[in-house]
Amino acid sequence: MARRHVYRAHESNGAGAALVLADAPAHDDQVDTFDGLHVEVLASNLLSGPINVPRRVPIGDTGIEVHPLALGGSTFGWTLSTEQAFDVLDRFAGIGGSLVDTADSYAAGRSESIIGKWMDSRGTRDRMAIATKVGHHPDHRGLSPADIAAAVDDSLLRLGIERIDLLYFHGDDAAVPLEESLGAVDALIAAGKVGAIGAADFSPERLIEARVLAANGLPRFQALTTKYNLLERRPFEGAPELVAHAQGLAVLPYFGLASGFLGGQVRRRADVRHDARGERQARYLGRRGHRVLAAVDEIAFAHGVQPATIALAWLLAKPTVVAPVVSASRPDQVEALMAAASVELQRSEIVELDRASD
Repeated sequence: MARRHVYRAHESNGAGAALVLADAPAHDDQVDTFDGLHVEVLASNLLSGPINVPRRVPIGDTGIEVHPLALGGSTFGWTLSTEQAFDVLDRFAGIGGSLVDTADSYAAGRSESIIGKWMDSRGTRDRMAIATKVGHHPDHRGLSPADIAAAVDDSLLRLGIERIDLLYFHGDDAAVPLEESLGAVDALIAAGKVGAIGAADFSPERLIEARVLAANGLPRFQALTTKYNLLERRPFEGAPELVAHAQGLAVLPYFGLASGFLGGQVRRRADVRHDARGERQARYLGRRGHRVLAAVDEIAFAHGVQPATIALAWLLAKPTVVAPVVSASRPDQVEALMAAASVELQRSEIVELDRASD
């Protein structure tokens, strides 16, 4: 049965909205009904009470089920202070978010530390799945067994947890045989320090090699994270997408909003901020960027949502995509991001977005 996402106002949600998933059979006692629709009811904070959210989606065969949008922690400790990051995380958890994505190299580990302090202060570890990456930290560069083991121990310490739910190899390391890297993770899984593994920006060839090694008993990649959005489609569509589909990899694309450009706040050169993020957004200004924004604007207006919501809903309409990874700089941005899971794009709308972004 096909999934149909619905967005409705409901008094039980402190943010003023409930995200519900229809046309999906109940599978456990966490699923209730709202206006005849199957929903999942989660405990929230003391102020908002219980909330209704879309049925969670599985990440491969990891046993992890999450809300179909992940909160990226790349800005924590970099452009956001600890207090600001806490505000964003509070809002994310308060309306049903359940997967936080970070890396040991984000702000040289400060992102992980902030997330760890937040989980400890809020008592949210049992409600959050944590994905982090190793391979780029200045103290543990690369994917040698020694670097992986040391990097994981450091991440666990910063996060204040006993197990990383999903550990990514943060880019390939051609200098280290892949079987050695996977063997190191195998030991970490056996030790209970890692739950499952994924690949970040691996080539199709290396993903195929990894699957062959997994057939011989080494851990199998369950997820792939890579840059993918309406304005940057070609690097993923084609061989990477075909391999991900064939291997059953859960795709969690990052830069789903093209560094925020698809949020629609930057339309002219005068709108561009003079920082690294602004420089990235400026690259999309031009005929194609404006054409894509025009299509997104039209569809967003028809659905009564923000442009960012539509850009992410387009990603979620792709068969391999499980949960886009998106950052927020303010708490009030979080609702628009998470509402993407409640928008059902018509086939004609998907075709329109595909055509505008070709």
